[in-house]
Amino acid sequence: MTKLLRVVAVAGVLLGSVHTAAGQTADEIVEKHLAAIGGRAALSKLTSRVMAGTITVSTPAGEFSGPLEIWNQAPNKVRTLINLDLSAAGVGKMTIDQRFDGTTGYAMDSLQGNRDITGDQLEGMRNSVFPTPLLNYKQNGISVDLAGKEKVGERDAYVLVIKPKTGPSTKSYIDATTFMIIRQVVTADIPPVGTIEQTTDLSDEREVDGVKVAHKIVNTSSVQSFTVTISKVEHNGALDQTLFTKPAN
Repeated sequence: MTKLLRVVAVAGVLLGSVHTAAGQTADEIVEKHLAAIGGRAALSKLTSRVMAGTITVSTPAGEFSGPLEIWNQAPNKVRTLINLDLSAAGVGKMTIDQRFDGTTGYAMDSLQGNRDITGDQLEGMRNSVFPTPLLNYKQNGISVDLAGKEKVGERDAYVLVIKPKTGPSTKSYIDATTFMIIRQVVTADIPPVGTIEQTTDLSDEREVDGVKVAHKIVNTSSVQSFTVTISKVEHNGALDQTLFTKPAN
């Protein structure tokens, strides 16, 4: 049962951080990617995003699904709320509520207890600039290097290594034809599991307010896998900033 709880908890952890050849330079590929998802002008107009959908988590005891909500506020505030019914595994209902206010993070877990977010997970949240860290990466002290081309399934992809000033680096695989990010890979230390490599595949991009947003997210690692299907995306709504802060009590 402990293994089941860890698997489900990791799904919530990874979502919070959950946030991109010859003749080409890293800068050129970044610019083509930004143009493909809507362009600098449209991206610069985004101040907030609210997404809702479902998450399905694969565990040793089977698959469990439930509603999911994600709030983003520029420049990097984020909250992820997951509710799962684990009654079939004899556990009951589980709520994971992760909050990051731009500086500090806090996780509330109805089954495993609450904790401050620290280490690589905290650094990843600090580096996950909305709507994309690639929009103004140089100003934010992030370096981007081109590591050649690789295959993602049958698709050719440019591999960009994104290195923030602190925290783990990310490999973003950008489709060589569409210039959409189709995969991201990051290695991070995630308590209580330890150091893991997680792979996130992005697909089903749909245009919302002139910006393309992936509506399907599949995350896999050595300890778990989960799939997120987004059903609603809203931009630039006024968000209560207490959404992102640690509750007083």
